[in-house]
Parts: sequence; structure tokens; C-alpha cells
Amino acid sequence: MNRAMIPVCMALLVLSACSDGAVTQPADSDELTVEMTAPDVTFKAESSAATTVKPSGPVQISYRIIGQPIIGQAVAIELRFVSSLGVQPFKVSYRVNDATALQIPESQPLTVSISPTASKEPTFATQQVMVIPLREGRLYLNVSAHVETDNGSLSSVMAIPIQVGAAVRDAQENGVVTTDENGELIRSMPAN
Repeated sequence: MNRAMIPVCMALLVLSACSDGAVTQPADSDELTVEMTAPDVTFKAESSAATTVKPSGPVQISYRIIGQPIIGQAVAIELRFVSSLGVQPFKVSYRVNDATALQIPESQPLTVSISPTASKEPTFATQQVMVIPLREGRLYLNVSAHVETDNGSLSSVMAIPIQVGAAVRDAQENGVVTTDENGELIRSMPAN
């Protein structure tokens, strides 16, 4: 056998070891013949196939701002809660992070208990909350729904954006724009 045939024979041996094929060599020639059979492959759709699901809490919260938010005037926000736990009661809490931007009136309770009514459809409840904007800009009201279950407590949280005034923002420049030795613009951002 000549040296050129050694790599070919080695490759065929590896192929025959890895496959279910048969390697034959006719008696009257130096050529190798490889017969390969493809294994039977079937694809089944399994009922337990993995699906991607966006994680969500036990209560979905949606909102609608009623009217135009104006500085110093109360604005109503209608909330809708859809519970995936049926008629199990849950508590809803309202919170403002920046007291200089948004205020909850004293007459508005900060926590309420909601008991959905029984039905075959997903249960929902509506609630209205009042807030008073104290400055222009994008302000946030945090709403959380908290459920106590046998396995522990579950919560859903949402930050409701309230735009007061014009939505135009001034662009803030980061760093200093200069040119390099080739005349190209670069932005220099020194460490603080």
C-alpha cells in the first residue's frame, strides 16, 4: 500500500467505527468501498415541550390616567387588577419615592384590601387612586399587589409613569468632543 492511501484508510476506519456502515474491499482492486446506512430518525412533538413564558406575578396591574396631570391639582388614576388566584383576596399598596415630586392626598388610603368576586373568567377588580403632581416631568406612583398563600407571599409591582407638562428633555452631553490626529471626532470621557 502506498503512503497516499494511509490517510484515506484511517479516515474510513474512523467512519466505520462511528457509523453503522460496512467497509468492503474488492479482491481485485486497491479501492475501498464504504456503504453507509442512515439511522432512522423521527421527530415527535412532545406535549411537555419547553415554552418560553414571561414571568409574571399573581396579579396583573394595568392603569389609565384620567385627565391631564397639572401641577398642584389632583389627578385620578384608574387601576385594573386581574388576579390569577381566583377569588383569593389581596392587598394593594400605593407609594411615592420622591415626596417633592408627587403627593398622595391624606384622604386617599395607602393600602386597600380587594376581594375579587367569583366567576369562571379571570377575576378582576378596579380601583381609583388620586395623586397630586408637585412639579413638571415624569413622575412615578408605585403600586404593589400582595397575596398571602399557603406557600408564602407573592407580589406584583408596577411603577406608573405620570407625565406632567411638556415631555421635552434637554440632551445632556457626556464628556468633551475633540478631534484626533486624523481629524476624526472623538469623545473624551475622563474618569471622575
